[in-house]
Amino acid sequence: MKKKGLTQLRTSTLSMALLTLMAAFPVNAGQVVLFIGDGMGVTTVSAGRILAGQLQGKTGEEHELTFEQFENVALVKTYNTDMQVPDSAGTMTAVITGQKTRFGVLSLNADVERRNCTQALQGTLPTLLEQAETAGYATGVVTTTRVTHATPAASFAHSPERDWEDDAAMPAEALTAGCRDIARQFVEFDKGDGVDVLLGGGRANFLPETVTDPEHDTLKGRRKDGKNLIDQWQASRPERTFVWNTAGFKNLRGKGQVLGIFEASHMQWEVDRAKDVGGEPSLAEMTTFALDRLQARNKNFLLIVEGGRIDHGHHAGSAHKALNDVVALDAAVAVAARRIHPRRGLILVTADHSHTLSFAGYPPRGNPILGKVPVIPGGGEGGAPTYTYPTLGYANGPGAVSPLPDYTTIDTQDPAFRQPATLPMMSETHGGEDVAAYARGAAADGVRGVMEQNELYAVLYRGLFGRAPR
Repeated sequence: MKKKGLTQLRTSTLSMALLTLMAAFPVNAGQVVLFIGDGMGVTTVSAGRILAGQLQGKTGEEHELTFEQFENVALVKTYNTDMQVPDSAGTMTAVITGQKTRFGVLSLNADVERRNCTQALQGTLPTLLEQAETAGYATGVVTTTRVTHATPAASFAHSPERDWEDDAAMPAEALTAGCRDIARQFVEFDKGDGVDVLLGGGRANFLPETVTDPEHDTLKGRRKDGKNLIDQWQASRPERTFVWNTAGFKNLRGKGQVLGIFEASHMQWEVDRAKDVGGEPSLAEMTTFALDRLQARNKNFLLIVEGGRIDHGHHAGSAHKALNDVVALDAAVAVAARRIHPRRGLILVTADHSHTLSFAGYPPRGNPILGKVPVIPGGGEGGAPTYTYPTLGYANGPGAVSPLPDYTTIDTQDPAFRQPATLPMMSETHGGEDVAAYARGAAADGVRGVMEQNELYAVLYRGLFGRAPR
């Protein structure tokens, strides 16, 4: 039985009043940068703030991330229409289309069942990026994941299955029915003149299985249809450039469209980036380039930037990797904050969902956030521990061990260390609590209170087009 109201756009009474007010008062708009810290829940922000401060030689707790200085803040409810704890496909769809949808589904309405190609062909939702391209604006997507991964893909693709990143991942019946893989949808994107800048990882999804990856001699493409989508993308319009390493990235010139894919799969975590064979630009460097290129092409633009490997660090049970990628994301936000004038454009920073990270115990002020809670002689408030353990941990994940080890002999700040977890799982899961949204500039006043995640779309739309969506 279909759930009643599954496709309904849920809007709170407060938000209805705000939308009415927003429609009545246009803003100077046209430049929007949306930052998604994938998996960057409130606990992750708190711990990331402290790490960022400690990396600067402070005690850490008093530090402020760039986006924490934005004047408009809200709590955002992240559930999917069918799941209490969401995934990135459904949550990014809510942000970029204004409608919540199912777990695992990209930019399709909530009537479309996961993996149902026939329904998907009739259930597409227009995305903000598509609307920007149709209006003649410049557009860009930057990520540290594969460019075909759920969060970036939701901006330019429509799929009933987030994992259909290339044709090899699709069932034969879906291909026969007319569904296209996500990489192909990018190359065949038909709104405006196409996405102007796409930077991230995921070359294997664009290359046929007969082609060797340019960076890794032991890896080949994944495509079974024989298509080299990178060559196809370059050939379809003049002045398009493809790059795959830092040498090519640093030599980019002109105003043409750019596809930069710096890894066969996901890009490196920030802590591992310097060891990459071909070299990879940082998230801040990619953001700087994207802003330069989009501003050169059009004074009006939409840029979407994802710190995608925050999420992957958490799934791996590694707060070290996740939090260093929060610091990297904040450096990218700082780039945009310097470049986008509050009277001309909107910067919105949020997360798609949270994780099960916890921040607990009674560590003293300035204690390393990746360190351990020290023993308190004689116990303390709430029965403080008589043994030491890591300050950060997870409710579940690969770090679960029994019995607990003697942490006095373990370096918890080692990049390879996994935080302890309560329940053993191969991969740590998402969390279901609210995430925060931070906004500055045109239309930022729409970010306040407790919001449904899909209501962020109206803020972004107003920041881009100067009026509320109809």
